[in-house]
Amino acid sequence: MTYIDIIERAIAAHAANLTSVSDAIWSFAEIRYEETKSATLLADELEKAAFVVNRNAGNIETAFVASYGEGHPVVAILGEFDALTGLSQKGGVASHDPIVEGGNGHGCGHNLLGTGALAAVLALKACKDELNLGGTIRYYGCPAEEGGGGKAFMARAGLFSDVDVAFTWHPWDENLAYNARMLATNQVYFTFKGTSAHAGFEPHLGRSALDAVELTNVGCNYLREHIIQDGRIHYAITDTGGRAPNVVQSNAQVLYKVRAPRMDQVRDITERMKDVARGAALMTGTELTITFDAASADLIPNVTLARMMHEEFEKIGVVSFSNSEKDFAAGIQQTFSGEVQARIAKRGKILSEDLNAFQEKPTFLHGSTDVGDVSWLVPTGQVYVATEAYGTPPHTWQIVAQGTSGYAHKGMLQAGKVLAASALRALTDQVLISAAKIEHRDQLGAESYVPLIPADATPQRLR
Repeated sequence: MTYIDIIERAIAAHAANLTSVSDAIWSFAEIRYEETKSATLLADELEKAAFVVNRNAGNIETAFVASYGEGHPVVAILGEFDALTGLSQKGGVASHDPIVEGGNGHGCGHNLLGTGALAAVLALKACKDELNLGGTIRYYGCPAEEGGGGKAFMARAGLFSDVDVAFTWHPWDENLAYNARMLATNQVYFTFKGTSAHAGFEPHLGRSALDAVELTNVGCNYLREHIIQDGRIHYAITDTGGRAPNVVQSNAQVLYKVRAPRMDQVRDITERMKDVARGAALMTGTELTITFDAASADLIPNVTLARMMHEEFEKIGVVSFSNSEKDFAAGIQQTFSGEVQARIAKRGKILSEDLNAFQEKPTFLHGSTDVGDVSWLVPTGQVYVATEAYGTPPHTWQIVAQGTSGYAHKGMLQAGKVLAASALRALTDQVLISAAKIEHRDQLGAESYVPLIPADATPQRLR
């Protein structure tokens, strides 16, 4: 019996329960650092499977690390389980229909991500037991990927210090071994405190915090022209100071997010933004407080691991979907914008049933993930697996609507198989690990990992 046979059998045996776990996490829809039910459910499942679970890992309430075996190599599988705000949506419905207006929803498929990773370690454990393999399997329960930088805080706590290689996956609209860089990012709050006054009788006595926020936004809009081409500056006004126009607002706040290809570029842009906010405070006579929120490093792909994962994906194969599944996916596609539908029409694809060719040269994706922090510490491999209609935009209600579908469950279980097979290759092939580590060392060059999170920062729930 081959390792793939063992993996297939193990995941088939756990399939019904894994589907139930994923749907439960989908229903919890817990956002960053509030994923108590989701983390507990996953940790409990791992304890049932004889993993030793360290809860509250790194003094992060919803982080945990589950281990099976001992010694090296130490192979990590990364799992996520946080949702997004404002994306509440009924499952299995091809129209916008929130369960709770303004509520949370799994708009990035992390209910599938965390459970697919669980499937992987359960299958890998079966291989380890039946084939009498050495080494250690670890499941990393990683909270707050969505803007909270959970893995950055876990990295700072030293939780990855003895890991040899790490693997993860992400729900997507295609099947591929991921081989691309991603942007570093951080988030800071600019909070202004001014002086309230009657806007009609005594406006000269007021010092407007809202004016300071607006001037900050104007200044940062001008700054956009003078940052690097791949830099990004995003913002959200989180406190306008009230709804009365005849009162000078004494308190106001804006949250800024910076992205750039490298951490040092993020630091530079952030410092320039801080100067803009300080200038706004001077212009308005207000007091400025700058508060760090979260950050994540740029992602460093490992071609050695990506190539090997593509090989394992080819062996495992991709999922085929039923006509009814394709009908629902086609209904979802009809809700996309005209631009997206036009792009879909050129491909004529509803659900991806093929594996993308492997690209040896890393590409670039203008998104961010705290997997980047892990990738600075250890060689990290990743696959993307089809769990949604082709062309589905991330962070949308359409992702949530598909999160409990039959094809989402199929893709999740397939991801578990590919992760398990890839991790087994690492457990049994020291030459592979050595090659991945040499590439990782060459990628870093003379640089070392210095996280974007300040030394005194602590994990922050969404305000």
